[in-house]
Amino acid sequence: MITPEETLLLVVDVQGRLAPSVHASEAVVGAVGRMIRACTILEVPVLVTEQYPKGLGKTVDSLMELLPGAEPVEKLSFSCCGDEDFMSRLRAFSRNDILLAGMETHVCVYQTAVELLDFGYNVHLLTDAVSSRSEENRSLGIRCIEKAGASLSSTEMAMFELLREAGTERFKAVSAIVKEQ
Repeated sequence: MITPEETLLLVVDVQGRLAPSVHASEAVVGAVGRMIRACTILEVPVLVTEQYPKGLGKTVDSLMELLPGAEPVEKLSFSCCGDEDFMSRLRAFSRNDILLAGMETHVCVYQTAVELLDFGYNVHLLTDAVSSRSEENRSLGIRCIEKAGASLSSTEMAMFELLREAGTERFKAVSAIVKEQ
């Protein structure tokens, strides 16, 4: 079970020129946005990456608006773990459970998941918050990530797992986010 104290949300490469071309783009960006908002309420840190932003653009505005002051990690390696700045920033959070969202499922998300697992992190793939340009590659990426040892989850499942109980102000705020779906 994940807890707010041990968890980090990693948003991989949800960028302006890439996002519109992926399968179910609006739904995926919406799911990532809801998860970011819930993490803000639950005090779960969020780390954002951008793959070659000169070519693929910056993280979509609707997500960056939810993260004032956030500085995405720019990278060239497909796996986030191949970037020293990323690894330094990740380690600084001292979190063991990584909620993983982003694009593309079968490339950057997959390679990041495998390397995070190799480094000993617990990876929880948010299946409604990942996509690829084709549904086939999205599905393949999810299957391969699960086979590598990650847990499959969804944004709603993760939100309620982080909450643990009803009847709190945080529950009310996160429940309102869930109802937006």
